[in-house]
Amino acid sequence: MPRLTAERREAKRAEILAAARRCFSRDGFHQTSMSDIAAEAAVSAGAPYRYFTSKDEIVLALAGEAFRLIFEPVERLADSTDAPTVAGLVAAALDTISGETVRDAAGRPVPVDELLRCAVQAWSEVLRNDEVRGPAAEGFERVRAGIADALRRGRVAGAVPAAADPDRAARVVMGLLHGLLLQRVAFGLTDPAALADDLRTGLIP
Repeated sequence: MPRLTAERREAKRAEILAAARRCFSRDGFHQTSMSDIAAEAAVSAGAPYRYFTSKDEIVLALAGEAFRLIFEPVERLADSTDAPTVAGLVAAALDTISGETVRDAAGRPVPVDELLRCAVQAWSEVLRNDEVRGPAAEGFERVRAGIADALRRGRVAGAVPAAADPDRAARVVMGLLHGLLLQRVAFGLTDPAALADDLRTGLIP
């Protein structure tokens, strides 16, 4: 059998990851087995183990993908804007979760609903799985620190109230993002784009 090229190997890995995302979104992390993932991907039962050492590694990969795609727009805005506001930062994430799909790092379309369902489940893994908790905590702190730095610039520019503490305000932004994400998945937030518009019109400074 000819050896897989690096491109073909990456494509097959992505197919298995997409199959896992569909399974996890539909049935949950703990109700899904590696055999279920293989069946969903239409590969042999052992094939997923050629790309991932365990289901936990797949969970970690999907959690990282979910939070990267959700928070990347916030980080881009925080890095590129001289006078960001709390509302603008939250709206940037809402813009991302408003569509049917987003693009992963390789430019492949990813269904937003599947992605967000995996993100919400990943929070429970943070409480029980050190392999998920460590990267999640590092990612959270990186995003929070970037938002705090952006809000300091916004305070200097007059876009953020002078009395606001940027570090606490950054946690408010993160809390809003997490809460709105949960509403999108579980509690009927069907039009996040409209909420983003409301934020930009002054619902939150």
